[in-house]
Amino acid sequence: MNTRQVAKGDRAFFAISTSAALFTLALVVGVVVFLGIRSWSTFTTQGTAFLTGSTWDNTTGTYQILPMIVGTLVIAVLGLIIAVPTSVAVAYFIEYMAPPRVAKVAISLVDLLAALPSIVIGLWGMMVLLPQAVHWSELLTQHLGFIPIFQNEFGNAQGAPFVAAWTIGIMITPIITSVSREVMGRVDKDLISASSALGGTNFSTARRIVIPTAKSGILGGILLGLGRALGETVAIFFVLNLVFEVNLFKILEPKGGSIASLIVAKFGEAPEDELSALMAAGVLLFIVTLIVNMIATSIVQRAERKMAS
Repeated sequence: MNTRQVAKGDRAFFAISTSAALFTLALVVGVVVFLGIRSWSTFTTQGTAFLTGSTWDNTTGTYQILPMIVGTLVIAVLGLIIAVPTSVAVAYFIEYMAPPRVAKVAISLVDLLAALPSIVIGLWGMMVLLPQAVHWSELLTQHLGFIPIFQNEFGNAQGAPFVAAWTIGIMITPIITSVSREVMGRVDKDLISASSALGGTNFSTARRIVIPTAKSGILGGILLGLGRALGETVAIFFVLNLVFEVNLFKILEPKGGSIASLIVAKFGEAPEDELSALMAAGVLLFIVTLIVNMIATSIVQRAERKMAS
């Protein structure tokens, strides 16, 4: 092949790749600028009360989102508590325990679950998961109600953060599983063989060798899942009540909400000032999600470089 043609092809590929990267960056900046302009009036009129208050009232023009911030964090953390152990276990099973054919099928199923649209997960959560989660919450209240976090004065957990957390946990499990599996696959196989030769079980090998070696990459996968959990909208819109009351510890009570579900619920019929407040909430959510994803990507890349060296 002509060297000149190869050089032209490389230059063309470099130009296209650079243009795509710059376009993506410009798109992100454009979104931030647009949201900032549309939400500026809310930040100037509401001030810090926008982040610290608990009132959302069209008649008085008061828009404050502290309950939604707390609800977003609570649901995301509960979702991680549900998803992380399952994801790490599935990743280890696929990489080290499953026969090759079973592993291929499991990988395909995990990728398929990750590709499902949010609205499908939301409808499934509302029709299938919701009744089961409500039943689980009743059992928790019945047997562990003496613990404040499991108390429920409403007698019904339908629309509670606990239910939304299960939906989120199922959504982010494929993301954490995929990243964890990739990182676990880079662990030195000689270490695994040495552990097996010394009589180590799968559990001891995972606890003492695989997870400590791959912990940075697993943490990156967890943060990527957290980014997805923070920004999820439609899936939890169907299963979460929207109540402007801070609900930090009563996870079985149907009150609270999330920033994303607030935007979805209010956007369609919002007047101009409320629309600005929703844009301000979007700015906050955008910035937090972007920071989390950037940290996660940095951790995963650092872990890959460390394990490759």
